[in-house]
Amino acid sequence: MPVLRSILLFVLAALAEIGGAWLVWQGVREHRGWAWMGAGVIALGLYGFVATLQPDAHFGRILAAYGGVFVAGSLLWGVVFDGFRPDRWDVAGAAVCLLGVAVIMYAPRG
Repeated sequence: MPVLRSILLFVLAALAEIGGAWLVWQGVREHRGWAWMGAGVIALGLYGFVATLQPDAHFGRILAAYGGVFVAGSLLWGVVFDGFRPDRWDVAGAAVCLLGVAVIMYAPRG
């Protein structure tokens, strides 16, 4: 169950961080205004809190592993919200990153 909880927290963190960054992007680059940027800043702040809920107590490990989730999640976000079509190298790179997440977070430790 701890692994499932950890994965769920990584997904929630990705939604908050990637979604927040996307909202700021929309506010600035797409000229959607301050409300979009403000919502993005709030979402980015929520990301910071979600990351603290991971069961592992090591900040460096959590953030390093989350980096891989961020890579894969960002590509997926682009597909869903921006019509981005990843090529095989994008997909391969995301898979490598997720493998890295699994090794960092879930490898047996003594």
